[in-house]
Amino acid sequence: MVGSSSQSAYGKPGLSAGVRVPVYSTAQLIEKLQFKWSTVKDQPYPAMYSSYFGGIILDPSMMLVPIDDHMVHRGHGVFDTAVILNGYLYELDTHLDRFLRSASKAKISSPFPKETLKSILIQMTAASKCRKGSLRYWLSAGPGDFLLSSSGCPEPVFYAVVIADNFSQRKEGVKVVTASTPMKPPLFATMKNVNYLPNVLAIMEAEEKNAFASVWVDEAGHIAEGPNVNVAFISKKKELLLPTFDNILTGCTAKRLLALAPKLIEKGLLKGVETRNIKLEEAKDSAEMMFVGSTLPLLPIIEWDAKPVGNGKVGELTLALSDLLWDDMIGGPERICVPYEDDGALLRGKL
Repeated sequence: MVGSSSQSAYGKPGLSAGVRVPVYSTAQLIEKLQFKWSTVKDQPYPAMYSSYFGGIILDPSMMLVPIDDHMVHRGHGVFDTAVILNGYLYELDTHLDRFLRSASKAKISSPFPKETLKSILIQMTAASKCRKGSLRYWLSAGPGDFLLSSSGCPEPVFYAVVIADNFSQRKEGVKVVTASTPMKPPLFATMKNVNYLPNVLAIMEAEEKNAFASVWVDEAGHIAEGPNVNVAFISKKKELLLPTFDNILTGCTAKRLLALAPKLIEKGLLKGVETRNIKLEEAKDSAEMMFVGSTLPLLPIIEWDAKPVGNGKVGELTLALSDLLWDDMIGGPERICVPYEDDGALLRGKL
């Protein structure tokens, strides 16, 4: 019947063909946005920064990106991340270096030098009061128009957000599958850009098969990477093997793992550490397998394409490597202490 309401696919009231679409005033729109977030019990995004607004935003209803931003409608943007653990930022400099390399490949200039970007992220984290979670930050060609070229965008924009997340060290094994979704060509795979549709489809493919994630294999039959993680193996000779980074994203956590792993060689647990081309057949004959990524930092894999990896159990060397990374995140040299205001107040109270 004309004028009657219907239910949308998400169970919310929809609109039939004869119903007038409301036109909201600015005040009404702000009220609706704030009401939406007032129903969220635990705020997952305690702070955002936008160079478009020129400051830090604490109200989640105002954490917005312009619709004509070329990152939104053309995918012309890059991003990166960093972990917040116990009030420290882990490997922020390493991630920022990769971020700026990605921006250069994407032909996006940064509105700020690296040290300013770093300062913004530290200040935003302090303002968020979040002590465990992650940062996500983007560099976009910026808003301007809806054309293909970014020449109409006056200046690039830097966005960042704090994501609260009570993550912990992962010690339970997961299942993976080989991806049938084509992987990105090297130019796009080696820069951390926002064009993640292949990654999304690859993870959805895995979920449809009741697996945690998928593993890409390149056209030459070599192991590549997971949808948003690197992959590593322990050979039956007790060697830590990772695919070369020539045609995939250079993982910051994977590189840190390669730097830390020789400690296990010194203890006689590992026989070697190497990055090289790894054929699918060799990989499937591994004793142990794992994903490596920022917030994992290492995730054991016990089954691949419905067959056990090694003996089908989480391996001892996998756990030893996981401990190395986790200990480095907790007390290693690659950390920056976040200057939270309440820390200063607490310190003053003790004096």
